[in-house]
Amino acid sequence: MDGWIILDKPSGLYSKSAAVRAARIFGAKKNGHIGTLDPMASGVLPVAIGRATKMVPFIEEFCDRTKEYLFSARFGFETDTLDITGTETMRSDVIPSESVVRAIIPKFIGRISQVPPKYSAVHINGHRAYELARGGNDVEIPPRNVEIYELELTGISGDSWNFRMRCAPGTYVRSVVRDIAHACGTFATVDMIRRTQTSGFKLENAVSLDFLEKVFNNGGDVGKYLAPVDFGLGDIPVQSLDDKAVKLYCNGGFIKVDGSNGLCRVYSNDKFVGIGQITDGLMKPKRTI
Repeated sequence: MDGWIILDKPSGLYSKSAAVRAARIFGAKKNGHIGTLDPMASGVLPVAIGRATKMVPFIEEFCDRTKEYLFSARFGFETDTLDITGTETMRSDVIPSESVVRAIIPKFIGRISQVPPKYSAVHINGHRAYELARGGNDVEIPPRNVEIYELELTGISGDSWNFRMRCAPGTYVRSVVRDIAHACGTFATVDMIRRTQTSGFKLENAVSLDFLEKVFNNGGDVGKYLAPVDFGLGDIPVQSLDDKAVKLYCNGGFIKVDGSNGLCRVYSNDKFVGIGQITDGLMKPKRTI
């Protein structure tokens, strides 16, 4: 089977482990996923199964990569991982008022400079930052520009302050919480992260790993939960070919077309056959399925 499983990844599981377990259900040797989630985070994890892995680079580079998160934080302390799973490193008696937090939030909307957490997948001299941090090394990560489209405080429940954020890739929820707290003159730590959207894949279409495994173990049809290979490529224009042209295309030939320069999704008789590249009226295969 080939296609996409939109997982609702549970908290406590690495993204790679979740993708491997999903691929095993479908008997696929190849798998990949878009947008790694922290182990403690839950929510949307698009997993490419089989030949859908060929589409991962195109979705990551050419399609809408907006991400949306629901998350919550506790004020008054900070940990080394910036989330509740870490070891406390800082503490403060200062708990900001709701009005102060709401007044600070607009400063974090737009293009901002952000330092990623030291426990993150950021590369430093060929190593992941979290590998260096776990090895006891002093990790210094330079700031980078990120973009936040929407950020709001949605409510307070006990000690947890609840937020919603829409942002571009590379934005770390844990860093946002740290920086909001610092701007309020205190510390804070994330106690929940849930991704509701990434790269056009939404939580409303997601299924849990436990549910899929239960369906599979009971002999059910897991295939009906598999989205097609071209799912998520909607930002790339369509180019349709007849039987003769698609045969030439699949054999690596150039096809004369009317489309604009750039990438296109190639179909024949409504069947997705790959990604093409159009240059001055000629389309060549970029990736075939």
